[in-house]
Amino acid sequence: MRHFIAGVAISLLASGAAFADENCYKTCPVGAAQKNSVVTRPSYYTLSNNPTTKFADWVAYRVTKSTIGKTQTRTWKQAPELSASDTLHPDDYTGAPGALTIDRGHQAPLASFTANPSKGAWKVMNFLSNITPQGTELNQGPWERLESAERTLAKAAGIAAVYVVTGPLYEKDMKSLPNATRQHVVPSGYWKVVAVDENGILKSAAFIMHQDAKRNDDYCNNLVTISDVEERSGLELFPNLSRAKRKALAESAGELVDGVGCEFIETAASKRVKTKIRKP
Repeated sequence: MRHFIAGVAISLLASGAAFADENCYKTCPVGAAQKNSVVTRPSYYTLSNNPTTKFADWVAYRVTKSTIGKTQTRTWKQAPELSASDTLHPDDYTGAPGALTIDRGHQAPLASFTANPSKGAWKVMNFLSNITPQGTELNQGPWERLESAERTLAKAAGIAAVYVVTGPLYEKDMKSLPNATRQHVVPSGYWKVVAVDENGILKSAAFIMHQDAKRNDDYCNNLVTISDVEERSGLELFPNLSRAKRKALAESAGELVDGVGCEFIETAASKRVKTKIRKP
């Protein structure tokens, strides 16, 4: 059962339970830990908060022409509807940016949801349930440019909405935040899938980037298949689709590659092996 508090839905869902939500493409991902709490913030984002890692296993958001604004001030807070023990506290990040060269990186990006800054509702973007310790060069380099590409796509003629789902990977041990008082697990990398619905057909582009990415790295060099993302994250991203459509989508390199500013040359050896280049 979902409980609604001040426009926010808090759910405790089994990992295999699919549910519809406006921030997801028809239904949200499945496969996250059963102990997770799902938080829905209408018109902003929906996430699955993991109390062990202290970060969201996935965050889904929907960017439109009417949601995009400019970056705003950042005042970090714990999400009030989650237990204080399930997410980090702002003090847990003390000293971490300098010691680990990390930023407090948004999973659902701030600038994509600040169209009405005077209302102040965008401040939910700065709740720490939407934040992870992200490498500074990654956050301010290829990751930020991919977020900008999402907004450019959302502004394009004929695009009603851009659906994005993103989350962390834990594939190697990373240093913990040096002054954190809560046990946590710092991600080793991140995945993201950008998608649009064109006449009932889902078109997508998928990416995986590592924490040690460099500022000038090209996000187009990190194109992967949705199958890669699902295998490495343990999630099923679009459970509402038929098995045949899921299979075709998962194995594709992405029909939306050009929509996010990339293109690829397919090798004869395999549809899954690509040479990626940015569009001029």
